[in-house]
This record gives sequence, structure tokens and C-alpha cells, in this order.
Amino acid sequence: MTAPARTRTSADLIRAEEPVLAHNYHPLPVVVARAEGTWVEDVEGRRYLDMLAGYSALNFGHRHPELIETAHRQLDRLTLTSRAFHHDLLAEFAERLARLTGLDMVLPMNTGAEAVESAIKVARKWAYEVKGVPADRATIVVAAENFHGRTTTIVGFSTDESARAGFGPFTPGFRIVPYNDLAALEAAIDETTAAVLIEPIQGEAGVVVPDDGYLAGVRALTRRAGCLFIADEIQSGLGRTGRTLAVEHESVEPDVVLLGKALGGGIVPVSAVVARRAVLGVLRPGEHGSTFGGNPLAAAVGTAVVGLLETGEFQRRATELGVVLRDGLTALVGRGVVGFRARGLWAGVDIDPAIGTGRDIGERLLREGVLVKDTHGSTIRLAPPLTITAEELRSALAAVERVLV
Repeated sequence: MTAPARTRTSADLIRAEEPVLAHNYHPLPVVVARAEGTWVEDVEGRRYLDMLAGYSALNFGHRHPELIETAHRQLDRLTLTSRAFHHDLLAEFAERLARLTGLDMVLPMNTGAEAVESAIKVARKWAYEVKGVPADRATIVVAAENFHGRTTTIVGFSTDESARAGFGPFTPGFRIVPYNDLAALEAAIDETTAAVLIEPIQGEAGVVVPDDGYLAGVRALTRRAGCLFIADEIQSGLGRTGRTLAVEHESVEPDVVLLGKALGGGIVPVSAVVARRAVLGVLRPGEHGSTFGGNPLAAAVGTAVVGLLETGEFQRRATELGVVLRDGLTALVGRGVVGFRARGLWAGVDIDPAIGTGRDIGERLLREGVLVKDTHGSTIRLAPPLTITAEELRSALAAVERVLV
């Protein structure tokens, strides 16, 4: 009689990855098998509170019932046509997303990096056709410590050597200035500048929130110079900071907004370049495309995500629970936390290096049943699903306090 197959443990599965997966990640040693809402469960049945939310891709929690129902319904109808044909959901998706962001037109893509790459192409074409920059002379100004993706063009204007080293030569045409420094930005802009591309809040850098007035200053400088303001809201947008877009905290209206992550509801990759008509209008058939961009399944889920945000419920939750998060972190300053930056349900927390690295803290929190992700040095990021309860949030903060002892 054949013996029953042995269930593979977390340790088995982690070992099995080693010889067959590229080593481009260093995950925490947890193997997730199921998830619901703000909780995930590993293959042994241990439960963890998710305080990362897929880098904001899971703003609405794991398996949000409305999004799952939408995806199931669409799977039974139509999943892909390519953009060679029209389909019946794309117009509504674009109309509602444009209205949500206060802009005019949508270029649907799949990943955040694709949205950034697309915006770079559009900005350059706009510079040549509308602004009158001489051919192949367009420049784009970016901020130091940025994170816009992992393609070769994007890492070429990163200041993170671990992202850049070994991947050159890099695409020219970018000028890097310090973040949160309007004087440096002004000095970098000239008649060749097509756009200024920045994150309203720098996520990978440790949730770096700029000074009040910085975003408004960027908007004023770009208007005066006749160049585009491109806001990368791939992590900061869609409710995370308590507003639909983080730029709304300063009542700023960019020319171009980049969205991704949460736009796919944690179900499918969906991204978009959303812009004024005069900007996206420079694209003509054959000049840019994506086989999967705007596919029916993505459009269905993306429209349902927009519907959730149209209610304002998630923006309110991020604002209200953001107070709980900020108060809890304030209480830990001087008790293992040396400082933090927060907006809405998003925080970068600097741990006393004497206590451990960010990775050390992540591993300790894993043993406490809480999932977080470290970034540079001794900084961890907290970005729970916007569906988290105040009780769950306080429980996570209590776990942070325990591991700092």
C-alpha cells in the first residue's frame, strides 16, 4: 500500500525554493497559504497580522468580498482580448478612474514600473511635440532616494547602489536633486526639462514625508517653467494616506498621476497613467502599447476598486486609524523607537540600532505573529490594509513594543 504523501512544511518549501528561484529577494521565513482581510495563515495554520499589505497593493485587505465576487463574475465572461479589439468594460474603467483623480485620460498598463516607463515616454514626446524641446534633448528631474521601479531605465536614476550596481550602462536624460529641496529643484530645471517626476511621499526610502508646502512648490515651479509635474502615487495613492491621492494634502493637481498596486485590489496587476488630455493626447496608434494593459479582468477589478474609493470610506478609515497609529508610535519614542514619519495608515519607524536592524525587528515581530518589512538600516515600514480595526492596530503596536525590550 502506498504511503500517503507527506505534507510539506514551511521549512520544506523554503528549502525547495533555493535551487530553482532567482535569489532577488530575501523574504522573512514564513510561507503563506491562506489569507482573509488583515490576516494571513501559513501552511502549519499559524496566523499573522499583515502590517505590510503587499506594499499597499492590498489596501482593501486580502480577498475583499466585493473584489473577489467581481473577479469571479468576470472570469466566467471574458478575461483577455488584447487592445487589438475593444471590450465592454474599458470605457467605464477609464471614465471613473479619470473622474476619481480629477484628470482627463487614462493609459492602462499592468505594473507600477510599466506606468513609470510609460510616463517617461509620454513626457518626452510631449516635450518634443508641445513644448518644442529639440530632438533627443529632453530631460526629466527626479529626486534622490527615489523608488520608481526596477527596470534598467528606472534604476539608472536611482541613488541606491544595490539597485544600480551591475546593471549599466544607463539611459541618459535624468537629473537627480535632493528630495524636499525646492531650491535645488529650481536650479535643475531649464528649457530642456520635460517633467519633474517625484513621489509625494517616498515609500522605499522609509516613508519620507516632505515639508508642508513642498508639493505646492513643485507645482508652482513646473508651471512657471512650462514642464510637467508627474506624481508617482503607486504606493501613496488610493486611500493610503487618508486622501485618494497624497498630493491632495496640499490641494495640488499634477499633470500626470501614476497609479498601480492597490488599483488591482490584490487580485491582478493593474496600473495606469492618468493625465490631462493635452499630455496623453500626444500618443498615436502604434507608438505605445501593452498586450495585457486594460484587459477585461483588470478593468472589472479596477472599476470595483474605484467604486470602493468613491464612497470615501477607506480614506476616512486611513485618517481616523492614522491617529491611532501616530499616537501609538509617539508613545514608543525614546523606548526603542528613535523617530518615525507617518501619514494616514503609513509609517516609517526608525528603531534604535543598538536594538537591532530592521531585518532583526521583522524576524522578532514574525515570532509575535505580526508581518512587517524592513527598509534601509534599522527602519521598518508599517502599512496595514485599510480594513484593519483599531483593536488589531493596537495589538500590532503592542507587539512592536514587546520586541523593543
